[in-house]
Amino acid sequence: MAQQQTAAGRGAAGAAGRNTPGPAARDAVFQVEQRGIEPVPEEERHGSPKDLFWLWFGSNLTFTYVINGALAVAFGLSFWQATAVIVIGGLSFFVISAAGLSGIRTGTATLVVSRAAFGMRGNFPAGVLNWLVSIGYTVVNTVVGTLALEALFAELGLPGGHTARAVALAVTLALTFVVAMWGHATVQFAERWMAYVLAVGFAALLAFLLPGADTSAPATGPGISAWSLAFVVVLAGPFSYLPMPADYTRYLPRTTSLRSLTWSGALGGLLSSVALGVAGAAAATRTDMSDSVAGAEGLLPGWFQPLFLVLVLGGSVTNSIVTLYSSSLNLQVLGIPWTRARTILISAGVTALGSLGALFLTDFTESLLSFLSLLIIVFAPWGGVFLADMLLRRCTYDTEALHSGGDRAYWYRGGVHLPGVAALVAGILFGALTCDSELWTGPLVAPLGGADLSLLGSVVAGSLYWLLARRTVRPVPTAL
Repeated sequence: MAQQQTAAGRGAAGAAGRNTPGPAARDAVFQVEQRGIEPVPEEERHGSPKDLFWLWFGSNLTFTYVINGALAVAFGLSFWQATAVIVIGGLSFFVISAAGLSGIRTGTATLVVSRAAFGMRGNFPAGVLNWLVSIGYTVVNTVVGTLALEALFAELGLPGGHTARAVALAVTLALTFVVAMWGHATVQFAERWMAYVLAVGFAALLAFLLPGADTSAPATGPGISAWSLAFVVVLAGPFSYLPMPADYTRYLPRTTSLRSLTWSGALGGLLSSVALGVAGAAAATRTDMSDSVAGAEGLLPGWFQPLFLVLVLGGSVTNSIVTLYSSSLNLQVLGIPWTRARTILISAGVTALGSLGALFLTDFTESLLSFLSLLIIVFAPWGGVFLADMLLRRCTYDTEALHSGGDRAYWYRGGVHLPGVAALVAGILFGALTCDSELWTGPLVAPLGGADLSLLGSVVAGSLYWLLARRTVRPVPTAL
């Protein structure tokens, strides 16, 4: 990279102030990561794009995608229509992976980079929303893993009831928290090795679920409504990663190319999400998947059922590790004056409380549908603004200014970049007006024939930002 950006990155580490590790600090497996959101200097950069393949491949080997594929069929799509939606959802990982270039350029987390789009203070509300939604997604995966472990207890003949469920929750949370607390290097290590095991198991699951799928059954849903709901559910997973990609690329060398970065990460997310989504769609043509874990389990031979439950647990943990780790960086962005390893205690505690509520107080399937629908209202517009800003700047930033207040480049007027905030609000408003959720149905859903167009909040927000900011937002000049 250019000398100017390298110097800026080093200066930003000092500007970040708190929690700056000493010169001997390194990103090592099974050692608590000392760095947080302060820029990673060049001498500590390491790794290669193939690390991203295993990160996104492993973290997306989660049973949630099986549930999403089953829901697409439940909404009324045929197997092949559901498969088309699932593949399109998988292709979105190319965008997610490419967004990781911002981490390579700045050495910091995604929600620090987004200060350029929203302003130092304007980024705060968006950061709060993203933290809440990322915790919600962690809760979803934690609940799925807990239910699978509880079922495994029953398979093993252990006592059931609330006590068994509480123990299952504690184990699931512990497996997630320990890895995420250790930090970046351990997260990548765990994702790679868990992916090896889970890939074999889920391949066997596919072999059991795909044969016998009723691929000739016609669609039963009400047209555009079924399609739109399926897209919302399937794209909710990839969209939830939009505030995270730089968190996992900030340690990569500055010489890493955009092409290798994009292909490595995208293929990982694409392969796992599509394979499991298609498995869910196939299962839904054969049995009732309203209880997806029980439905899929019933299609498997008896000897494989305990292994299946272990797969569900493992996949839930791999996904939750990624979201929980990023949430700790998010809290630092919001100004929590703790180390990353301490802020994760807040996220873990809130995740535990949310999981308790989902497991003991509400209907999980209904809660899942509601959450996935509402998630899009926030993540889609935020992602539209962030990606539009990246394009306008050609992914070049004043790294020091991203960590500074006062009159620096991203302070704008009173710390708020009005084009970014206005575009985000417009996108969220559009999403709320067109969302069809169990918790909220927008007033435009009925006139649109029951279609949920909340996904287009990303297009609305991104386009508006482009119009408002294109004359003032410019790439940062770099020295030769």
